[in-house]
Amino acid sequence: MSSTTAEKKPRLTTSAMIASIASEGQKVQAAPFGKALVEYAASHPEVVGLTADLAKYTDLHLFAQAYPERFFQMGMAEQLLMGAAGGMAKEGLVPFATTYAVFGTRRAYDFIHQVIAEENLNVKICCALPGLTTGYGPSHQATEDLAMMRGIPGLTIVDPCDALDIAQAVPQIAAHKGPVYMRLLRGQVPMVLDEIEGYRFELGKAKLLRDGGDVLVISSGILTMRALEVAQDLAADNVGVAVLHCPTIKPLDEAAILEAVRYKHRLVVVAENHSVIGGLGEAVASTLLRHRVQPAGFLLAGLPDAFLDAGALPTLHDRYGISRSVLGARIKAWLA
Repeated sequence: MSSTTAEKKPRLTTSAMIASIASEGQKVQAAPFGKALVEYAASHPEVVGLTADLAKYTDLHLFAQAYPERFFQMGMAEQLLMGAAGGMAKEGLVPFATTYAVFGTRRAYDFIHQVIAEENLNVKICCALPGLTTGYGPSHQATEDLAMMRGIPGLTIVDPCDALDIAQAVPQIAAHKGPVYMRLLRGQVPMVLDEIEGYRFELGKAKLLRDGGDVLVISSGILTMRALEVAQDLAADNVGVAVLHCPTIKPLDEAAILEAVRYKHRLVVVAENHSVIGGLGEAVASTLLRHRVQPAGFLLAGLPDAFLDAGALPTLHDRYGISRSVLGARIKAWLA
């Protein structure tokens, strides 16, 4: 095929296969999940930790160091990980099971569905590398995990934005009776929401982080961080952007969403670090349709329904429309 007819993919502009989502100079906190779990477990001896050969890469190594007798290394066997966690929960323990999101969802789905969720067992599944937070290609990019897990009855799903969300979510999901799937940011995790006056994570609740008259961005996970950055950038162009953060994907805070959309003539953009298929965007759309609430416009700013490229995260975030600059440009174009 000639070069005039074949479409060539743009070359990567960066080369490092980094896995950090923090911008240069951004405030970060190290291992918020591991530290919060260690603190909570100090007064809750029923908490145990399990992982599938990924303690260091899910920050569970801190728990293993603090409570070696309560830590279980299951090896690279995610189905066994979930089965064992279910068995421990039946004995009255509160297992925190960690792995990468692709392995916890794709490889162990049947065990989560049948062993844990069907019996409403008190297992907390915490999975790193959600969505496009790694450059290692489709084998490691969990771009469909929320779609898969939303279909499991009774499973609570959490997609935290930053280190503060994670630290505050850990004791709340531990205290929640029933299975939980939480997307996990690990390592040097950005700290963003501490700058929002009065913000606290509340399981099952969405929070309006800022208001604006032109656009409402409904977001979760790291895309809430991006939405706040974009809102700041567009304010310089006299574009008012509101941000509604939905860290709990299921059960969704439908009341907060309806209140933020109803009677306000503004564009609604749902931004998520997930495929546009089956995630927060479709959950919000369903909510609005069922309650007959119609925004001025409705658009999805998520990842495409495709197998994504491998490469450096800044390049990939630009390519797939979830970086600060590209997301801002997309919103401005939609308003034009």
